[in-house]
Amino acid sequence: MTATGTRAEARKKTGTDAAPPRRGHPGRGGAIARWIVLAVGGLAFLFPFYYMVIGSLQTKPDPTPAGAFPNPANITLQNYVEINERISLLSGLVNSGIFTAGVILCTVVFGVLAGYALSVLHWRGRGLTFSIALLVQIVPFQLLMIPLYVLIARDYGLADTHLGMILPFAINSAAVIIFRQYFLQVPRALFDAARVDGASEMRVLWSVALPLVRPALLTVVLLTFIGPWNEFLWPFLITKDPALQPLAVSLANYITTVAASASNPFGAILAGAVVLAIPAVVLFVIFQRQFQSSDIGSGVKG
Repeated sequence: MTATGTRAEARKKTGTDAAPPRRGHPGRGGAIARWIVLAVGGLAFLFPFYYMVIGSLQTKPDPTPAGAFPNPANITLQNYVEINERISLLSGLVNSGIFTAGVILCTVVFGVLAGYALSVLHWRGRGLTFSIALLVQIVPFQLLMIPLYVLIARDYGLADTHLGMILPFAINSAAVIIFRQYFLQVPRALFDAARVDGASEMRVLWSVALPLVRPALLTVVLLTFIGPWNEFLWPFLITKDPALQPLAVSLANYITTVAASASNPFGAILAGAVVLAIPAVVLFVIFQRQFQSSDIGSGVKG
């Protein structure tokens, strides 16, 4: 008998050839419990948004738990009309849109260029530059706010301008890091093939790299959108003209100046918050599926 046959018989005797036991699937009770936990967590997450909408529609504020389920007779749109008469919601939304769009455009352009250079191109000091980009993440923006205000308002004369609001947020080191990591996942062979065909680096970036990192573009856009859309402190500091202030700043001014004279200041403030939140919610609902897709593998044959 050969050694192989001896080992086979020994495995049969000891039962080592038997297939490993399969893990049992969770029963119906476990699935129900999981759905209950998820449903409770979802309701707990959504309840503040629901309460904000309900509070913005109430004629008289009701801070008790019963206020979450108001009497239909207490529902009205007057709060939206009242706050729109004190501050122009449309003008605030337009200013917020200009501020946010400018920041997103600059973040994507500079982030793509820097991320491509840090991941694909080879040049002296690339590692040190990336380390500096990481270190910038630990510097709080509030620490730089006073020097930035002096530079932009006094030296550049850009106070009370949209450009003055956008400049401090034009380059986002987090976006640079995200694009770098995505570009590193793209096979080098694709870049080399494009260069062999005579494509310039900008052509390689535009025609090869960008289509393959579309999830990174959408991720950066969505993550960048929240910052300037909800930003209050810098626009409040750099703008004094109410006609140029984003909606978040206009709402803060409303709270500190004229809210006390409103018939329902609580409802009016919530109405403004609803208007400010709607674009962000709509944007995330539309593009949430894009986070789960990736086209990197489509450019390489298996």
